[in-house]
Amino acid sequence: MKFVLLITAPIESSNAWHAYYFAKTALEQGHQVSPFFYNEGVTVAIRLILNHDNANSLNQCWQNLAKQHQLELAVCVAAALRRGITDADNSHRHHLQGDNLADGFILTGLGTLTDLMINSDRFLQF
Repeated sequence: MKFVLLITAPIESSNAWHAYYFAKTALEQGHQVSPFFYNEGVTVAIRLILNHDNANSLNQCWQNLAKQHQLELAVCVAAALRRGITDADNSHRHHLQGDNLADGFILTGLGTLTDLMINSDRFLQF
């Protein structure tokens, strides 16, 4: 089964972790998963987040999952830029002073989400 996960929950929300655990479990069971981070969900892709007390880093968990299962971690470019999240290319294009997109995440448009939805069996929002 092909799942598309629309993740709109901010990084501090338990729903952001639920999305990760759903993806991890689905992948372990042999399903395909395509996460798409949108609205406040893009905060998971910030490279410069400090975790207290050696807490697990949600973006690190996603990065590891992506490496293990060759996932594309798609992040809505417009939502990211509105929240001050950018990669090097967009930083240069928009004359910003740096980038802070975590490794393994890519900025993309809503057309990507549409394509994912068209080619999926199930669509879930967290």
